[in-house]
Amino acid sequence: MRYKRPLPKRVTGRFNAWMVGLRASPRWGRWVSGRLTVVTYTGRRSGRTFSTPVGYRRAADGVTIAVALPERKLWWRNFTGEGWPISLDLDGAERTGHAVARVDGKGRVTISVRFDHPPAASSR
Repeated sequence: MRYKRPLPKRVTGRFNAWMVGLRASPRWGRWVSGRLTVVTYTGRRSGRTFSTPVGYRRAADGVTIAVALPERKLWWRNFTGEGWPISLDLDGAERTGHAVARVDGKGRVTISVRFDHPPAASSR
C-alpha cells in the first residue's frame, strides 16, 4: 500500500532548508542553481506567503516545473484551473509570472510558468 498523504512538515522543512543552503553554497551553488530555484507564492485560501525549492527547466518564455511525488504535496494545487501568480529566484534576480498546473492521465503534475516581463538587462 502506497503512502499518499502529505509528507510530515518537519521532514519537508529540513529537506527544503538543506536544498536552499546547497543552492546558496559558494562551492555547489553554481551547479545547483541551474536546475533548482526557489518559488514564492501566496496561498489561495490562507493568504500566507510560502517559499519552496523546486527543480525546473527553462522554456522559451518561462520555465517548467515537474512536481515530484505530487500525491504527497499540496502546494502545487494553488496553480490549478486558471493558475496563480508566482515568483522565482532565477539568475540572482526575482522573476514574476503566472503559473498553471496540469495533471496528465498518469497523475504527473507539470507547472508552466510564463514570465510577466523579459529579464532585466545585465549591467556587466
